[in-house]
Amino acid sequence: MITGIKGARVRRAAATVVTTAAVLATGALTAAPAQAVTKPTITAKGGFVMNNGTGTSLFTKAADTQLSTGSTTKIMTAKVVLSQPNLNLDAKVTIQKAYSDYVVRNNASQAHLIVGDKVTVRQLLYGLMLPSGCDAAYALADKFGTGSTRDARVKSFIGKMNSTARGLGLTRTHFDSFDGIGNGNNYSTPRDLTKLASNAMKNSTFRSVVKTKTTQQKVTTKSGGYRYYNWTNTNPLLGTYSGAIGVKTGSGPEAKYCLVFAATRGTKTIIGTVLASTSPSDRLADAKKLLNYGFAV
Repeated sequence: MITGIKGARVRRAAATVVTTAAVLATGALTAAPAQAVTKPTITAKGGFVMNNGTGTSLFTKAADTQLSTGSTTKIMTAKVVLSQPNLNLDAKVTIQKAYSDYVVRNNASQAHLIVGDKVTVRQLLYGLMLPSGCDAAYALADKFGTGSTRDARVKSFIGKMNSTARGLGLTRTHFDSFDGIGNGNNYSTPRDLTKLASNAMKNSTFRSVVKTKTTQQKVTTKSGGYRYYNWTNTNPLLGTYSGAIGVKTGSGPEAKYCLVFAATRGTKTIIGTVLASTSPSDRLADAKKLLNYGFAV
């Protein structure tokens, strides 16, 4: 039998054990709640971010407002090319003078394709997406449009861009050019562009191209020799943001500075768009803020 002070100590110890067990059993003893992640502020007129795996919307700012897309248009250019039946990525396209005249006339970004060179479709996709070559975009539209004249083929290709947009449910998107040098009727929304990029990223060739920071491509010249094209990706996230995997910049007097972006960390991929940022540095800062937020929530 336990008596006196010693017995009291034992009873108090037993009571403490019982009380602690009860607290644990009821869940009353819990960790402090995690601090809420602050929604970022961006300079861009429009922005949208989603979890690419689940499609869950994580951030919106004027996400359904129609804005000029600049060269982010080229995501759709690549999508249409890669959707062609029986596509041969190694088929060669001869570079025409019309392509180089076009970029000079419009003072457009270019892959510096040389007239007479024979460049594969795969190489043109690199020239399209890395240096944002409007000459490469023209070559692809001419190659994959239908019609007896170049103008007819280009018109046909742009038609394919719009029919693809409708097929993807991008109801607030319209293209009137193959490269983003619009004629007043080339627009999309942050949400639509993000959905387009998410769909395009399902294609392994597209993924390989847009994650490439630099490339050297050997092409056949008009005389039967060869030369190398060296292209660097305009996407500032590649090499500066951990996990960045694409996808496309855009800019222009109306579009300002745009970026469709994606990054993967672990099993989570975040994809999004900023349209009409105020400068290249703000565009990059906006994208990084949204990616950080996407991975945190």
